[in-house]
Amino acid sequence: MQDTPPSVPDFTQWPSFPFEGDLHVKQLDEPVPVEPPRRGEGNRECTACNASDEAYIWVGERWRVRAMDRPTGLPMVLILESRSHLDLGDLPNLLAAELGVMTVRLERAIRSLDGVARVHVNRWGDGSAHLHMWFLARPYGRLQLRGTFLSLWDSILPPISEAQWRENLAMVAAWLAEFGGRPLAEPPRIQWQAPSSLTPAPTGGATEEPEEETASVIEAADEIPEAEAAEEPSPDAPEQPAAPEQAGPPERAGTPQQPEAPRQAGAAQQTGQQPQQAGAPDQAGQQLQRAETPKQATESA
Repeated sequence: MQDTPPSVPDFTQWPSFPFEGDLHVKQLDEPVPVEPPRRGEGNRECTACNASDEAYIWVGERWRVRAMDRPTGLPMVLILESRSHLDLGDLPNLLAAELGVMTVRLERAIRSLDGVARVHVNRWGDGSAHLHMWFLARPYGRLQLRGTFLSLWDSILPPISEAQWRENLAMVAAWLAEFGGRPLAEPPRIQWQAPSSLTPAPTGGATEEPEEETASVIEAADEIPEAEAAEEPSPDAPEQPAAPEQAGPPERAGTPQQPEAPRQAGAAQQTGQQPQQAGAPDQAGQQLQRAETPKQATESA
């Protein structure tokens, strides 16, 4: 065996190759006489057989689909596993036929996601003896990710958002559930965030108006619309006839109305005057003085 490593292969110059710079080929180790057992072989436990259905996004009678523990660089990475502890070459005819159907069905579900151009299907099988097929989604428009090195780019690209990742998982699970089985992936919860204020922010050149004091709900429910201020009659205008009964002293603004309020309103209508407005006692007092003048003149006569 040659002591010097071979030259760097041509695929390192491909646009899809994720590395550049001064590259070197590692020395190849000597072959071992006996390969170590994979997970699920010999005395090693099988991770897939010990996993519960809650660890998967979709489960059926003979197949299960699981995802990574967290978002990765690709839009979607899923693994199709058989429930039975079998490898690819050990599948009976029924499961072998279903594997083809499940592969096509899962590929279509992943390809239906937004931003997915192609789905790469891989099977290595060097780490586990339990059959598991890899499905890797290539982002649309990322031509540099085409081909053999998509699995490497998955570890290099920044991970997608967890909300988008969970939404994609829920959509794939729902797609598979249309043909049977049980979906376990749920979409992310909507984060409702109400604005702190409904008033638009003032622009730089606009003048800010003083803010009104915010009333509570109870105060707003008990609020009574204010009447317009009574107009003061001109000196040349004829005097109105006196009211049948003398109105009481004007009420102070903010105090509860007395039982005489309806009679005052009626007197104001007969004399042609407008109802008194709370908060303007001076004008109301002047009107009462004018209304008392004809009555006092009659009594003195």
